[in-house]
Amino acid sequence: MSDALPEHPATAVARTHRVLVYSDDPAVRSVVRTALGRRPAADLGRVEWLELDSGRKVVAAVDAGGLDLAIFDGEAWPMGGLGLCKQLKDEVRDCPPILVLVARRDDAWLATWSLADAVVPLPIDAPELTAAAAELLRGREAARPVRRAVG
Repeated sequence: MSDALPEHPATAVARTHRVLVYSDDPAVRSVVRTALGRRPAADLGRVEWLELDSGRKVVAAVDAGGLDLAIFDGEAWPMGGLGLCKQLKDEVRDCPPILVLVARRDDAWLATWSLADAVVPLPIDAPELTAAAAELLRGREAARPVRRAVG
């Protein structure tokens, strides 16, 4: 039996989460960063942002590893976030959870096809985005499987 005292949750050191945000539109990337902030929930660590504007760069970043969450703009051009999500989920063994932003709630079925782990409609509702992102980050910390039903 150990004499060590259990670590108090308030003194635990929360780790930094690497979050990728992909959109060809800098305004969308900015809104995502602003909505989530530097710490999306009290029980989670700080966020370190990686902003990318091309699908090719996203593939390279995911292949390199070390990401805790990816947020894709489904309306990005020329490579949309839904197609990119499908490609990565099919090809990358330890793909990070992916949250896709869609223009219409009715596009949620496309997010299901793409194997997205969560979907949030545009324009971004900060509390909705934050709740979805925080849930995915908690799952990544707990090493839970990332694929779940969306919609």
